Amino acid sequence: MTSASETNKTVARRFYDEVVTKGDLGLLDEIIADDGHDSAVPAGDVKGRDGFVEHITWLRANVENVTATVTDVIAEDDRVVVYWTIDGTQRGEIFGVPNSGRHFTGVSISTIRFRDGRITEYSVLPDRLGIIAQLTGAVA
Repeated sequence: MTSASETNKTVARRFYDEVVTKGDLGLLDEIIADDGHDSAVPAGDVKGRDGFVEHITWLRANVENVTATVTDVIAEDDRVVVYWTIDGTQRGEIFGVPNSGRHFTGVSISTIRFRDGRITEYSVLPDRLGIIAQLTGAVA
């Protein structure tokens, strides 16, 4: 029998592999709760699945060939912490930096809360300084 924590870890991995990397926005209907909240929505406070669609659409439009690679997942009860890397080429403004066309790799930590195997809260803490340095050429 699979525990809720293991189920939540599997859903979190699917989010990064199938939604972020592959762009399967249809999967959001299955893994996001109706009242889910994505605090990383670039344009404000869009609720529910629409917020997740907005976030992923923005990301995939601004980062060409985006790949999200999960490096570690820790789960307890209804919370999951995901350590992951983002890799791609800038094609739009990111963190205030206009399109540079530069390739970058960044580390992020996300916290995700679940209810009944579906995401209810999503928050991400990216290495903004490291990514900005790569995009501006401050670091080779």
